Amino acid sequence: MPTRILPAVGDADAVRSITTLLSQLPDAEPVAPVADSTQLVDTLARLAAESVDELPEVVVVHERIGPVPALELIREVALRFPSVGVILVTSDASPGLFQAAMDYGARGLVALPLSYEELASRVQAVAQWSVGVRRHLGAGVDVFTGIGGTVVTVSGAKGGVGTTLTAVQLALAAQASGRSTALVDMDLQTGDIASYLDVQFRRSVVDLAAVGDISPRVLADAVFRHDTGLALLLAPAEGERGEDVTDRATRQIVSALRSRYEVVVIDCGAQLGGAGAAAVEMAERALLVTTPDVVAVRGAKRAVRMWDRLQIRKAEETTIVVNRHTRGTEIQPPLIQRITGTTVAATTVPAHFKELQAVVDAGRVHELENKSTVKQALWGLAGELGLVKVAEGAHKGGRLRGDRGSVSFRRRKDGGG
Repeated sequence: MPTRILPAVGDADAVRSITTLLSQLPDAEPVAPVADSTQLVDTLARLAAESVDELPEVVVVHERIGPVPALELIREVALRFPSVGVILVTSDASPGLFQAAMDYGARGLVALPLSYEELASRVQAVAQWSVGVRRHLGAGVDVFTGIGGTVVTVSGAKGGVGTTLTAVQLALAAQASGRSTALVDMDLQTGDIASYLDVQFRRSVVDLAAVGDISPRVLADAVFRHDTGLALLLAPAEGERGEDVTDRATRQIVSALRSRYEVVVIDCGAQLGGAGAAAVEMAERALLVTTPDVVAVRGAKRAVRMWDRLQIRKAEETTIVVNRHTRGTEIQPPLIQRITGTTVAATTVPAHFKELQAVVDAGRVHELENKSTVKQALWGLAGELGLVKVAEGAHKGGRLRGDRGSVSFRRRKDGGG
């Protein structure tokens, strides 16, 4: 059986050189090259959706692939498509880079300029490894094969604006509608998701930070399965341990979660660290929660500008969520949009704390009544963001299908009571 080889090379000259050599290898079947990291992941995801057997045995990644750096790309491919062997082509053949490439999940490294003998030897060895892995897949080994879920980060313009409540309710809405959902507390020093959901836990996100290869079983051991069905990955009970969660570890953890769940909601808190920045950068949707007051809106503007300066997120790629909104407040969503330069969610959340106080104090936010206008607004926001499955026959803005019956919500643009 021929070995299918997919080159991931951004440079035109390198494409010609690599594809020419690959076409000369015995029993090799080079497929059309991809030009960047996004195209590679999308191509593999499309093939994996059909069958593991449709995936190429070998992927050759050039060191100058972009926009995701080569090692980070190798890590994502290794996590999401573990039956695909990755070879890194690089001008740096030092022992340090070789070890780093292996740590990130590569199965081999070939030095530039390319030699036929070295490339042939590496491709053959990696192809044999891939075939062996696929035999085990046939035996039903639990592996990542998903196309990849939607990652949504929820950050606060400042402390106390309702970031955690927003994250929790968005996750609950997604899970209740039938989507497998993970809720992650990346507010590493002061995270409160465990308190909001009345959870006693042993494992936290820190337990995954030092893991070199997050397998499905390792991930399953770290998450807490809540009564609502949510998979919780919680902040450490000792805040100082949060320093162990680096931006590199965060990328690995988020990639593993994205490959396992349809929706991943991450509470990043109000203080930006390396872990939160990495999560925001990776997310499909980045939400920034603010209240309609001068101090909070100024905080939102600072956060948006900082994300832009650090090249984490552009303003136009950020969505502001206005919490505790009333019709009478002087600062309305259109003004917030002009001040921050962001998109503002059409759904606003009304200022009705009395509805929340009992469940927040009891640590039972998941038991907030369906008639609560705050819950209706936040679940409506989940619908606006595309995080929920709408029951068949339900009209837009109608009902979400949940395990305990349908939950009505009405999209509220004014947030009034």
